[in-house]
Amino acid sequence: MVSNIYLIGPRACGKTTVGKELADRLQTKFYDSDEVLVQKAGCEIAHYVDQNGWGGFRDLEVEVLRSLTQKQGAVISCGGGIVVRAENRSVLSDSFTVYIKVDVQTLANRLQVDPKHDQRPSLTGKSIVDEIREVLEEREELYSGCASIVADGAGPITDVCEQILSSYNSFIKGDK
Repeated sequence: MVSNIYLIGPRACGKTTVGKELADRLQTKFYDSDEVLVQKAGCEIAHYVDQNGWGGFRDLEVEVLRSLTQKQGAVISCGGGIVVRAENRSVLSDSFTVYIKVDVQTLANRLQVDPKHDQRPSLTGKSIVDEIREVLEEREELYSGCASIVADGAGPITDVCEQILSSYNSFIKGDK
């Protein structure tokens, strides 16, 4: 069985862009866990969180990841907070998982250009830079702890994809 490629990291690190490019290169399916979650919930994430709280959202996120693990050889972009739940980290740790790492200022710049306010409510109510810094401090070990590799998401997409594909090819050959 060919392993899925799971992409993790904070909002705006490039998971979707890289994921689509990887799926194209591998001629396989691409799934965005947030898009699957929105379809399953029947509403945008912000509305779902308003109605069900963050706990309810995280519960649904666990279900979505579990359903995506049934795919074979797919590229799966995971929501930024997927690593918050231990059961998700367990799935990701046992799979080929790429942490796309990007510095705080680059993330803030990307979010200011394309904020998608309706997609995800603020976690802290702070400024973009302060929120990103705080969230990364809380999640850095979680991202790194379940990643097979860490890719520099600030570089060109082609370089990020090449790094991931090289490691993925070794992974599926059993060279973990």
